[in-house]
Amino acid sequence: MPFIKTRDGTDLYVRDWGEGSPVILIHGWPLNADSWEYQALALAEAGHRVIAYDRRGFGRSGQPWTGYDYDTLSDDLAQVIEATGAHDAAIFGFSMGGGEVARYMSRHNGRNVRAAGLIASVVPYMLKDPTNPDGTPPEMVEEQMKAPIREDRPLFFAQFAKYFYGVGYVTSPVTDGVLHDFERMAALGSIKAILDCIDAFMTTDFRPDLPSFTVPTLIVHGTADQTVPIDLSARAAARGIGHATLIEYEGEPHGLNITAKDRLTADMLAFLAG
Repeated sequence: MPFIKTRDGTDLYVRDWGEGSPVILIHGWPLNADSWEYQALALAEAGHRVIAYDRRGFGRSGQPWTGYDYDTLSDDLAQVIEATGAHDAAIFGFSMGGGEVARYMSRHNGRNVRAAGLIASVVPYMLKDPTNPDGTPPEMVEEQMKAPIREDRPLFFAQFAKYFYGVGYVTSPVTDGVLHDFERMAALGSIKAILDCIDAFMTTDFRPDLPSFTVPTLIVHGTADQTVPIDLSARAAARGIGHATLIEYEGEPHGLNITAKDRLTADMLAFLAG
C-alpha cells in the first residue's frame, strides 16, 4: 500500500515495514518519512510493524493548495491508521509531528492508540503572547523563517540544516552527507506546504489537547535544542500530560534522531516494551 487517498483526494505516501505491534512515525518539518529511517529499520528488525508516511505537501505525497492546519493533518493520521488497520498502535511525532499526535489524541479521542511519543516536539505552544511570554515573537517567524524562504529557499535550508543538527564553526556532530540529505528532503516539499506549516506549528496552541493524552507517553528532547527550546516544549508538555516520561538528552540539538540515533532507538524500544 504505497499510497492512501484522504477525504479531500490527497495521496499520502505510506511506508509499511515488518510485522508485529504497530508503530506509526510522523516526521518533522521540512522533511519526510526518510528522516525516521534509522529508527524505522531498528524497530522493524526488533519485531514491530513500522508505518511512516509523508505528510501532505512533503516528500512523495500529493501537494494540495490547502489542508496544512492541524485539524486536517490529524484527520490524515486517522486515515492512515484506518487504511493500514494499525489498531492498538504507538504513535510517535518528531518536531512538527508532535502536533499531529496531540491533535489526534483530542480530535479523534486517541482511537486505536495504546502509547504516544513526542520527540523534539513543538507541543505544547511555541508563540509568544501574554499567556506564553517566553515564546517566539511573531515578527521573528516572518523575518527569520518565512521571508528568507520566499527569497532564497535553497540557501535558507542549507543554513537551517546546520542549525537543526547543532553544527558549529569548528565541530559538527553530523557529516556533510547528513546535511545534504536534509536539503534533499526539504527540496521535495511544496513551498506552499512549507510556508503554511510554519504558521501551523508556530501558532497552534496545543495546551488544551494535553489532557487528552490518557496513554503512556514518552517525551524526548535535547537540552541544547535551539530550534524548539526545551523549556517551551518538552518540559511544559511533561507537566501537562499525566502519563508522561520525560527523558532529556544533555547537549543534544534538535535533530537528535540523527545525532543520538542509537540512544533514541534504544529508548523507544524500551518504552514500547514497558
